Amino acid sequence: MEWTQQQINLRPRSRGFHIITDEVLAALPQLRDCSVGVLHLFIQHTSASLAINEDASPDVRSDLEGHFNILAPEHARHYRHTDEGPDDMPAHIKAVLIGSALTIPIANGGLLLGTWQGIYLCEHRNHGGTRKVVATVMGAMQ
Repeated sequence: MEWTQQQINLRPRSRGFHIITDEVLAALPQLRDCSVGVLHLFIQHTSASLAINEDASPDVRSDLEGHFNILAPEHARHYRHTDEGPDDMPAHIKAVLIGSALTIPIANGGLLLGTWQGIYLCEHRNHGGTRKVVATVMGAMQ
């Protein structure tokens, strides 16, 4: 059993749900040598999150963004944490609801994602900047 760990710097993106599967795979060429294992991804931010969801229809991503904006709207009167702008507290709420980590099985050099599944960066700030993700691969290498 071998372990590797590295940080992936994701380029800045606008607010919304973005598919980053190819970017993650490009940053982790060692996955191709893993016969069986697990990829753990952890985002080091409190205003962005990671998720797995449909990677085929862009409507899914825009509908998710719209729905989460209803769940955690900007300018809610009950927010106390407002120093960093109107999008900050809603971003924290969305990140708590979605989560900061993913665990994905690996087999025969690839991720065992379902047919329509992709890895999402859920950017909850209007201008979130570069996002850092720690990728840990645990597995049997060929």
